[in-house]
Amino acid sequence: MTTLTPRERMTRLLHRKPVDRASFSESIWGETAARWTREGHVRKDEDLADHMKMEIRGAGWLDSSAHIGVADILSEDEETKLVRNGNGAVLRYWKNKAGTPEHVDFLVQDRAGWEEHIRPFMVPDRRRTDFKGYGETRRKAAANDLFFVWQGVNVFEQMHPICGHEYMLIGMALEPDWIRDMANQLADLTIGMWEMLFQEEGLPDAIWFYEDMGFKDKPFMSPAMYRELIQPCHKRTMDWAHARKLPVILHSCGMVESLVPGLIEAGIDMLQALEVKAGMDMIRLNKQYGDKIGFMGNIDIREIASNDRKRIDAELRKKIEPLMATHTPFVLSSDHSTPPDVDYDSFLYFRDRGLEIARY
Repeated sequence: MTTLTPRERMTRLLHRKPVDRASFSESIWGETAARWTREGHVRKDEDLADHMKMEIRGAGWLDSSAHIGVADILSEDEETKLVRNGNGAVLRYWKNKAGTPEHVDFLVQDRAGWEEHIRPFMVPDRRRTDFKGYGETRRKAAANDLFFVWQGVNVFEQMHPICGHEYMLIGMALEPDWIRDMANQLADLTIGMWEMLFQEEGLPDAIWFYEDMGFKDKPFMSPAMYRELIQPCHKRTMDWAHARKLPVILHSCGMVESLVPGLIEAGIDMLQALEVKAGMDMIRLNKQYGDKIGFMGNIDIREIASNDRKRIDAELRKKIEPLMATHTPFVLSSDHSTPPDVDYDSFLYFRDRGLEIARY
């Protein structure tokens, strides 16, 4: 087979058509990029995705807060700042490094709070999405034959910023009608914003959802609870995408293996990131579901961060060769993202050796 363009390659992978090799994508921490820039590997003004020859570009993130653009700083010190956001949630952020914010307090803790403070404001609004940035990224990707995705969160990742994981999970158990109402309203909001954005700026090549539904060894909910409360809205958004011939990639950190059958029923075409330290095993998943979905990730970032080429090579062979044998769609990526303890040369070896192995 002749060498394909990145856009052709990723399109063929997602539609399960013959392809030359795996595609390549990766998330790299800002601290990692800063280190590689200090060391002279990357120019300060250089696009790291272009530098690393990544084949996927994305844009379109949706601001699904009740009051758009609100970020009131309540207090701060040299290292952190305490912020009340547009949902009335109070979060503590690091000022000088990346990291998940500390969840301090939530205005919304039950259905009454949702209905009073949030629900009336969950309507499509141009301020929720960067229309110009989406259009510019889409056109640049097309000009360079790169694969372009709309990236954003689905209903699970839209709900917990409103009320926090704890109140959301309590609601799943004790107030399921509240959770259904939130999920349905947020699915309506997502589809409404898509209709505005895509009519004005054009369709992407695919949809890429972020839905972190697991932690170590377990998902946040049972498969039955997923099917009852979350899957209907996943299916509605994915059906909307598929009706426009847009494949769906779904990212989830944590252990979500028991949710995979329900996610397939909802309509995912590819699962990412397959976090090894949480218990995800792409080889096991491939044996069960490789005829239905493709995979992106599951290369243990701890092996890459060892900066030991023998260990990196062993990890790549272990994970990739079984997928090539079954012709399962695959995108080379780590199982999470690249931290600053990964050497520049180690990253290049991971990429180049991985793509050498990942040939169909």
